[in-house]
Amino acid sequence: MGALRRGDLVAAVAHTRRLPPAVRRRRLLLAVANHAVLIAVSLAFALPVLFMLLTALMTDRQALSANVIPHPFVWSNFKTVFTSIDLFRYTWNSFLYAGLSTVGVVVSSVPVAYAFARIEWRGRNAVMLLVLATLMMPPQVTSVPLYILWSRQYHDWTHIQYIGTLKPLIIPGFFGDAFSIFLLRQFFMTIPKELTEAIRVDGGGHLAVLRKVIIPLSKPALAAVALFNFIYSWNDFYGPLVYLAGNTQSQTLSVALASFRTVHHVDWNLTMAAALVFMLPVIVIFFLAQRVFIEGITLTGVKG
Repeated sequence: MGALRRGDLVAAVAHTRRLPPAVRRRRLLLAVANHAVLIAVSLAFALPVLFMLLTALMTDRQALSANVIPHPFVWSNFKTVFTSIDLFRYTWNSFLYAGLSTVGVVVSSVPVAYAFARIEWRGRNAVMLLVLATLMMPPQVTSVPLYILWSRQYHDWTHIQYIGTLKPLIIPGFFGDAFSIFLLRQFFMTIPKELTEAIRVDGGGHLAVLRKVIIPLSKPALAAVALFNFIYSWNDFYGPLVYLAGNTQSQTLSVALASFRTVHHVDWNLTMAAALVFMLPVIVIFFLAQRVFIEGITLTGVKG
């Protein structure tokens, strides 16, 4: 009891003991330097967005001048954007494309990543390298063959129209994505094998392991993969331009924003307002899922 009290006394004295002035000065300088770098990096990302917002609230004459602060604030620019184009339809098309393709990528990549991470089979590493090699192929290389493939599907027995619709953009997501498979595989390999072996001892198969162990413990990685694919699909311009250029009713916000800029190429205030409307959903989703996104990115790649 006395030794415990002496230990508490020593700990209290050590806690209240002041550090030498040189150490405190060095820690203060390091804290100031770290915060200065963080503030500088934050301003580098925030100032362009602030500039876009201020420009979106200007008149067309002010937007082409050296003025930085709008006078007066023209909030009607956002109303003009909504009335100039069918923004609700294009937003719905973007959400449909990004949402369904994200669901397809997550659903199809999970079992493939599990097979690479947990199932022992001959040639596993070679096939994994082959999957990763597809990341080096730019989409422009396969755009012409894929376009011919989708355009010929209308002449088969189904007579389903693909070109001019969102189908060529959504359906490939249900066949997996190399980058998502790689991220999920890296995360699955960090899960202790003892947990999966306990399910196997109880008579559960691979589906039971996925449902009871892998998926519940992989929520951060799944959220990161979903957010990555959603942002990519939302910002995708090349795919919608190739398959939806002939149908204005199925176009996404990225293509509609490019068309809007072509019509209003000198109205920078309206262009910035339309760009902010385009960016807003992604910014909101990122901040809502920021914690699980950062956690998933941090934990993936721990084990190779």
